[in-house]
Amino acid sequence: MNTVAGYEWGDKNFQPVERLRPVEFSRDWGLPLLLIPASEQLPSFSVTLSDEKGNNAQYKFDAYIRSDGFKGTRNVVSYMQNVKGWSINGIFNLTNSNTPDDKGYYFRPSIDINKTFASFHNYTLGANYALEHNEVNYKLTDTTTPFSFAFETISAYIRSDASKNNHWSFTYYTRSDKLPFGTTLLQSDRSHNYNFQTELLKNQRHQLRLNVTYRQLFITNAKLTTQEPDNSLLGRAEYLVNEWKGFLKGNILYELGAGQEPKRAFTYVEVPAGQGQYAWIDYNNDGIPQLNEFVVAVFPDQAKYIRVYTPTSEYIKANYTQFNYAVSLNPKALAATMHNKKWENFITRFNLQSSLQTFKKQLSQGNPLFNPFKGKINDTALLNLNYILNNTLSFNRISTSWGIDITNLINYNKSLLTYGSETSQFKEWTLKGRINFFKAYTLELIQKKGSNNLFTPSFNNRNYTIKMFTTESRISYTPSTLFRVQLGYQFAHKENSAQYGGEEATFNSINAETKYNTFSNTSLTGKFTFSNIKFTGESNTTVSYIMLDALLPGKNYIWHLDLTKRLINALELSFEYEGRKSGETKVIHIGTVSLRALL
Repeated sequence: MNTVAGYEWGDKNFQPVERLRPVEFSRDWGLPLLLIPASEQLPSFSVTLSDEKGNNAQYKFDAYIRSDGFKGTRNVVSYMQNVKGWSINGIFNLTNSNTPDDKGYYFRPSIDINKTFASFHNYTLGANYALEHNEVNYKLTDTTTPFSFAFETISAYIRSDASKNNHWSFTYYTRSDKLPFGTTLLQSDRSHNYNFQTELLKNQRHQLRLNVTYRQLFITNAKLTTQEPDNSLLGRAEYLVNEWKGFLKGNILYELGAGQEPKRAFTYVEVPAGQGQYAWIDYNNDGIPQLNEFVVAVFPDQAKYIRVYTPTSEYIKANYTQFNYAVSLNPKALAATMHNKKWENFITRFNLQSSLQTFKKQLSQGNPLFNPFKGKINDTALLNLNYILNNTLSFNRISTSWGIDITNLINYNKSLLTYGSETSQFKEWTLKGRINFFKAYTLELIQKKGSNNLFTPSFNNRNYTIKMFTTESRISYTPSTLFRVQLGYQFAHKENSAQYGGEEATFNSINAETKYNTFSNTSLTGKFTFSNIKFTGESNTTVSYIMLDALLPGKNYIWHLDLTKRLINALELSFEYEGRKSGETKVIHIGTVSLRALL
């Protein structure tokens, strides 16, 4: 037998530095998440009985007394017992509360019974019952408060031996919900749920994880809820492959589901410079920030705003689907099986990496959304659609002499916001070649061609279709691990579609970068960029901000210094200084000091 007694008192003026109570503390006592400060008293007592077989039982009493008039008591009985192979786990929790305006109780019993049958492949059969009944009534009218609720869950399950690499489980459970009506709680709905899970991990080259749930929802009282009867399907499948001695490696993830989606509005809130993500450009010079005047900031001193989403009380049913894959082909893994040495020397120099991430969410049409690639969706039905496709073909990637990489990137996003739909798309082809000579010198040639598009029907001033072309050459000198210097020249041309203004920008840039390390505790990095920009068009628009990379027509200078010193094994101190001189504007200086703990 083990007994514990305790008492806690807290003054209403006490403010903890971090969370003092458990996450579920307010919910356990039937209180709102945010509480007005008050003096608190928390007496407690518990007694536990246990034996050598692992059986135990516990009784616990708690009280919670606040100076604002709240008084609550809680009685908890829990036990764990094994009877002839049947494992029984249960907990009964009863909380009574009383305030100057209302009184109520919160009853939460839960019990689980299961048994593993050794003679039947170690299969486990079990059942579970859980109830939460939180009913609070106003003292004056004896009616139930709107925050009262109740739900009951009954389930049965069967599981295979979880210790084996290949295992599965099937669970059925039914749930009923009750909502306040007058002086009591009435049942509003009931659902039947079927869940199947499996993991097939025995084969090291092919592995599968699957989790599928089907739900049938029935409305028993349409006056209590705005939900409608519904059948929904939730699923997640993950497949991993490592075949042909590592020639093919990859993983695929597919997921679909449905749920209630709150309509969201958002606004921009000003924060200290450098702590935000967005910059405000006053296009109409009225001094009032509008939603169509914010862009993603390029430099820290411009990042003065954050986007804050505000959920509304209006919900809509939405279906979603997600599909991701990442695949790599490495012919070098097959070198041992090739008999033609010339063919082997050529084909094993290649390497292909490909990845795709897609996510689609739309208003429910009554059926699950299976196809993540299905197009032709009306803007009024589409909530969010985005995908990122990235492919890289490399030749001679691991060579220390030379190599070539070809990369294709597509980033597409379409969202339904409070002011309407917004579509952005970025496409880019990159050709990169490198040559290493005299061991310490590396020459890189980079060619890029692509487009950057944005279309927002509600704000014509934000729309653009920019075609981009960039060529860059860089040479690096690395005599040792302590010192490196790099020089480069870049030419870039950007042109906006005539439909949205026809602006043009031409960049001629010289870049210099150096880094110096002193052993392992100090490093000094310096960067300098000079850009001469020719631009035709207005220089105070969303298009100009994007095309000029937040710079201005004419001569632009950017420099950056970073001194980092390791104080002890786990602490790093950094001093950063950044400066910028754009066109005819004044010089902007930015200084930052940071201390990092490396855990």
